[in-house]
Amino acid sequence: MKNIYGLLIVALLLGVGFYALYHFSPQTENTIEPVVTETVPTIMPISHAPMVMTWGDVVVYTDPVGGAEAFAGQAPATLVLVTDVHGDHLSTSTLSAVVSEVTTLIAPQAVKDLLPEALATKVIVLANDATITEQGLTITGVPMYNVPETDDSRHAKGRGNGYLVEKEGYRVYIAGDTANTPEMRALTDIDMAFVPMNLPYTMGVEEAAEAVLAFAPKKVYPYHFRQPDGF
Repeated sequence: MKNIYGLLIVALLLGVGFYALYHFSPQTENTIEPVVTETVPTIMPISHAPMVMTWGDVVVYTDPVGGAEAFAGQAPATLVLVTDVHGDHLSTSTLSAVVSEVTTLIAPQAVKDLLPEALATKVIVLANDATITEQGLTITGVPMYNVPETDDSRHAKGRGNGYLVEKEGYRVYIAGDTANTPEMRALTDIDMAFVPMNLPYTMGVEEAAEAVLAFAPKKVYPYHFRQPDGF
């Protein structure tokens, strides 16, 4: 009996040994090496509308407001996107602090018209539905406006830009101040979307959800989210 128990113990130890050898030793054929890619951007929210999007060597600031201190510790901007003329998106003092000689500044014409000369001369004006390529990113102006459209709309069609930013087939949609528009619903193959929820100026939760279900981005982030009483 002792010999039988001994053989069983040896067999058990050999089995454990072979299991450990197979599962914990380096594999040659089945090892999956991590893929390093610059296709997917990283996002650092700042507040409300401003954020920093890092895409390889390109550092994009969107709607920089809050002064230089709001971007303390962030990599310097190589590209700045401004969506609209209102103070929660456009701050000339903040732009003066974050736009350097190596920064490309993109904005609609209405924004350029409000800038001091030193900044206005740096602006590349992008209209709705127009597309440019800067620093390896393809950037398209997307209409952003209130629905229904009225003469006194806070966000009139054609004045401001949402932005569709693309690199190597990866598509990021930054909606800006907008309602659930036909242009938003018609978007396709969006990998990352930033959708505003800020009544009464943009959309409530239900309208934003309807828009997202219509164009079906792979990832969606509610932003520009500020309700009464600071919520």
